[in-house]
Amino acid sequence: MRRTWGVGIVLLLLLVFAPDSVFAQASSGRRPEVKLKGNYPNPFNPTTTIPFPVPEAFFEAGGQVRVTIGIYNMLSQLVAYPTALNHPAGNNVPINNLQYFSPGEFEAFWDGTDKTGRKVASGVYYWQLVVNGVKYPPKKMIVSK
Repeated sequence: MRRTWGVGIVLLLLLVFAPDSVFAQASSGRRPEVKLKGNYPNPFNPTTTIPFPVPEAFFEAGGQVRVTIGIYNMLSQLVAYPTALNHPAGNNVPINNLQYFSPGEFEAFWDGTDKTGRKVASGVYYWQLVVNGVKYPPKKMIVSK
């Protein structure tokens, strides 16, 4: 019972005192409907694939469509950026403000390492899609050893 309360309090504090965290919503404009699928496999060790859509609604106004996928730990700290699969710029390009030229379903690859190249610990992580500054709710993934 104590543990449940402790976890609940930590999560509540994260939500209240981390306004620029992974859980923050975009404040500008209406956001197009996006149906996110989970990564696969999940749980995984040592690699996973993250499918994500770039909806046509982002292309209607013209201009560029920039995509970022961040992988975060339970403290909402950025751990890594996965790399793009089958992107015109290449297969190992980090998805950090990466330009997409047409709508569609795309995939990212994460090898379970952090920004410095070290393997991450087993546990729960989150990935979040951001398209043109519009943040979508994070999806949970589990790294198992």
